[in-house]
Amino acid sequence: METPRLFGAKYSVYVRIAQLVLAEKKVGYELVPIDIFAEDGAPDWYATLHPFGKIPSFQHGALTLFETSAITRYVDEAFEGTPLQPDEPVARAVMNQIIGLLDAYAYPSLVWDVFVERCERSPSNEERIAAALPRARLVLGTLSRLKREGPWMLGNQLTLADLHAGPMLEYFKRAPEGAALLQEVPLLEKWWARLKHRESFRSLSS
Repeated sequence: METPRLFGAKYSVYVRIAQLVLAEKKVGYELVPIDIFAEDGAPDWYATLHPFGKIPSFQHGALTLFETSAITRYVDEAFEGTPLQPDEPVARAVMNQIIGLLDAYAYPSLVWDVFVERCERSPSNEERIAAALPRARLVLGTLSRLKREGPWMLGNQLTLADLHAGPMLEYFKRAPEGAALLQEVPLLEKWWARLKHRESFRSLSS
């Protein structure tokens, strides 16, 4: 079977999500560097893989995918290893709901409005950060409410919801405002401490 190819940059939250899933499934892959923030942007040929010019995209044999959720679900279902999606319909629905809220509400607020503004831009836009914090607090509170009893978001099974949330919370926590807000939600703070020590997560910094 051909080695999968993941196109993107290591700094990308969504590339990191895909990498986590590949690592958890113990799937070897080739990371093909694509920097959409380079001066000239992504190369012209990349449009054949992702018509909207985002990262990541993914190839496995004749299959080409874009959109992280499509990639991670395919990897989970196409390769052997511990399943990362619940069999039970209610738990799977909650997993999908968590992934949806992370994309719609967490990523814009936690990553772009807090982490990027505080850690990647100088001077930071203080008004933008301040405006994002109530939404960030709502996101964390909602995740805490949806989390089931047990070590992971859905209880005892590590799922795509955990691996989708991890890179977003990792970046958010690098901003002092993010670290302080996460401390207000002990359930998520403990979850994060557990996730960051997994081998798959540690591999992102290697």
